[in-house]
Amino acid sequence: MKATWNGVTIAESDDTVLVEGNHYFPADSLKREYVSFSNHHTVCPWKGTASYYSLLVNGELNPEAVWYYPDPKPEAEMVKDRVAFWKGVKVEP
Repeated sequence: MKATWNGVTIAESDDTVLVEGNHYFPADSLKREYVSFSNHHTVCPWKGTASYYSLLVNGELNPEAVWYYPDPKPEAEMVKDRVAFWKGVKVEP
């Protein structure tokens, strides 16, 4: 699977986990040169508290386009050390 935004590959891996229609990529597949800090958080009732990264590609910012669960609840352990995408990031084979 490959995640792209603004014409650039953000992450690529053959090892994704599909949860609720979202592909979770290994965190180490994320190209950190396109990632910037975000202090945004949300809470999922069964996965726990999500943290976010923003993307900065070719001078364009996509705020909170990447999410991850630093300490997922036990039933969501499959997303630990993984990231997922939204806000226009294309995820495709």
